[in-house]
Amino acid sequence: MPRRGQGRITGQPVTTAILLPAGGVKLTTFIPWTLVKRGMKNEIITPLDAPEAFREEAERQAKKAEQPSPLVRTLELADYWQHLLDEGKFASLTEIAKAEGLDPGYVSRVLQLNRLAPELVGDYLAGKSSTSLATVLQQGVPSAWVDQRQAWRGSASS
Repeated sequence: MPRRGQGRITGQPVTTAILLPAGGVKLTTFIPWTLVKRGMKNEIITPLDAPEAFREEAERQAKKAEQPSPLVRTLELADYWQHLLDEGKFASLTEIAKAEGLDPGYVSRVLQLNRLAPELVGDYLAGKSSTSLATVLQQGVPSAWVDQRQAWRGSASS
């Protein structure tokens, strides 16, 4: 079993060295592996056993890393709800809240995100901003773009 933190879950290689008495020759064994959690079960994957599994696991991890932040997902949701209102599928925020099973106040705050300055939205989508969703929803969105830039100057690069 590997020592604490070595080769655990990260797939880092574990190397074992054995010293031989004849001339100090060293034998090194390198076995790359990945520990994959599948529900309650752990599975060890080696490239010798399943090269496809390594590729699939790398793709899964890359896809997981690419997932957008909660603020970006909420921006997309605000845009979608605005689209529904513009098309006339819903007449009011209250109808959207009832259909989604949400509080009308929350729906109203989320729809305020549609008023964000384009530069701020670009920063959020590019991942250049460290502002959290909770901060934006608690503070509200000022109507003027200049005020928005001033409010989030420290957290969003302008």
